[in-house]
Amino acid sequence: MNARTTTAATTAASPTRTAPPRATAREWAGLAVLSLALLLLAVDATVLDLAVPAISADLAPTTPQLLWIIDAYSFVLAGLLVVMGNLGDRVGRRRLLLIGAAGFGLASVVAAWAVSPAMLIAARVLQGVAGATLMPATLGLIRAMFLDPRQRTVAIAVWSAMAGGGAAAGPLIGGWLLEHYWWGSVFLVNLPVMLVLLALGPVLVPESRDPNPGRFDLPSAALSMLALVPIVYAVKEAAAHGPSTTLALVGAVGVLAGALFVRRQRRLAHPMLDLKLFALPSFRTAVVTNLLAVFALAGVLFFGSQYLQLVLDKSPLQAGLLLLPGLAASVVASLAAAWLVRRWRAGAVLAGALVTAAFGAVLFLWLSPDVATSTMPFVLGFLGIGAGVGVALTVSSDLVVSSAPVERAGAAAAVSETAYETGIALGVALLGSVVMAIFRSGLDLSQAPGESAGVASESLGAATEFARQLPDAAAETFLVSVHEAFVSGIHLAAMGTAAVLLIAAWVAFRLRATQ
Repeated sequence: MNARTTTAATTAASPTRTAPPRATAREWAGLAVLSLALLLLAVDATVLDLAVPAISADLAPTTPQLLWIIDAYSFVLAGLLVVMGNLGDRVGRRRLLLIGAAGFGLASVVAAWAVSPAMLIAARVLQGVAGATLMPATLGLIRAMFLDPRQRTVAIAVWSAMAGGGAAAGPLIGGWLLEHYWWGSVFLVNLPVMLVLLALGPVLVPESRDPNPGRFDLPSAALSMLALVPIVYAVKEAAAHGPSTTLALVGAVGVLAGALFVRRQRRLAHPMLDLKLFALPSFRTAVVTNLLAVFALAGVLFFGSQYLQLVLDKSPLQAGLLLLPGLAASVVASLAAAWLVRRWRAGAVLAGALVTAAFGAVLFLWLSPDVATSTMPFVLGFLGIGAGVGVALTVSSDLVVSSAPVERAGAAAAVSETAYETGIALGVALLGSVVMAIFRSGLDLSQAPGESAGVASESLGAATEFARQLPDAAAETFLVSVHEAFVSGIHLAAMGTAAVLLIAAWVAFRLRATQ
């Protein structure tokens, strides 16, 4: 029997399998609109990193307040993602997306004109509430719009590349704005994007929802928030100030709420979070690697922007240009991920990407306060991290949404985005706190009286500002200790980052045997 006969016989003996419908031009145009929502969030994230020194100088936040300005958004968003993803499955993902875009724009206006650290933190909280509607809605809509697996992988690669593109554009836009306007202007870049999204979303993005969602379970919603927020808060505060009985109790409340949430989901006919998804190796691995990869990227962006501006004395625009190669590599790598997974197993691609990012983190061990010897190691190190994390986030997001049925796409996407935002919050909190702890221990405060010493040790920006008040010789000596202490903190954080990424690579490589 020849090959053609064999093929015909096999086809006749097998049941007819209907190929999933392919996306049309309208779906691809809709993808461009959805990507605007992610662009809005990505630009906001990297713009804020560059604005940290300016915010520190103007609002004079304490170190805890500065960390809250950075990660309050992520904490709130992470606590609400599962709830909002589930809500989108019920009321309509497009509807929730548009409501979130409008809310995010309004919160950005409040942040732009904040007059105190407390007001800015409150605005970031409001951004977190609005952002929680955007992230799961975009991925959930992509799952519903692109039913062909290959097209869906390409769509997610484009979606992920837009995140990298926003992150790459953020430093350039933010650097230019910070050199010409006040720091609040960096939040206003969200408004044009939000307006385009509100105008085109109803036209190009089809509505989708779960046809049989069951009732919305308020106790599950409350338990999900009560589980995640206290745990993340306890980890953050323990990293910044050391463990305490109070933090242990806060963390215990989160663990108890999490246990009750899991127990309730197992008993419900229509759970808010389908725990059966975690039995799938691809879903479980994707969530873990997603969290650990973005943990590394967020921490590097947080201390890297301060290092460039306050240690190497770069302007905001110059710092943005030095961050650009790594962020651009993330865009290219995201698009290349769709090609890579067609040729190698997803687990192998994930592992290789994370090892590349770990190698980039190791290069940060060559950083020093000397601009002549440190610029290239920083650029190359961040290039490796950007490329590796770009591939990892694309592949992990594809694995998550492909594992879930279409009607539960929003809830599944919310799990992925919860891991993403939790990784951002923990990366800033833990790696930022490690850098600051080593920084404080290495400061030479012999020139500062008691009260001034406390102010100078609050942050790198505060120490730099304090040095301007000293005589030239004393200021130079003090700044040497400031810069060396901060770089020592970066070295320790870089080793921790590399270790985390290698652990994630090992977890991802194990997926290879299960595929």
